[in-house]
Amino acid sequence: MITIKTNKGSFSIELDEKKAPISSANFISYVNNGYYKGTIFHRVIKGFMVQGGGFDTDFNQKPTNGVIENEADNGLKNDRGTVAMARTMDPHSASAQFFINVADNHFLDKERSQDGWGYAVFGAVSEGMDVVEKIRNVATGNSCGHQDVPVEPVLIESAELIED
Repeated sequence: MITIKTNKGSFSIELDEKKAPISSANFISYVNNGYYKGTIFHRVIKGFMVQGGGFDTDFNQKPTNGVIENEADNGLKNDRGTVAMARTMDPHSASAQFFINVADNHFLDKERSQDGWGYAVFGAVSEGMDVVEKIRNVATGNSCGHQDVPVEPVLIESAELIED
């Protein structure tokens, strides 16, 4: 379980290490290294998802550990409340950025995706979906060449692995 504290409140993510071992281990590695502290949710689309974990408050992209293999064929679906790896057009380009689905986004599932790869779900919000909803509802605009950027930064203050 991962607890993420933001300036909008805290939420917890339960990882599915059995179905998404690569993505889960990758996420845990970034959490344990303190990578997410000081990053922002830089892309918020109300009826779609909230994305974070790659930029600081000045919109500088943080260096990553490299990319991981796409695990979107693991049977997990991009349902509301699930957490998935963000990536570029390259199916195997996920690194630190993640997103939380705020709607059922089945067009991102491997079986329905346009590119045949999809976006790998590796966990789900288990507590604090109300906080994710607060993030989803922030005012957005354009900033630093990006669209759907929160007008006031949504800051990740900490991310912590909670052992069972």
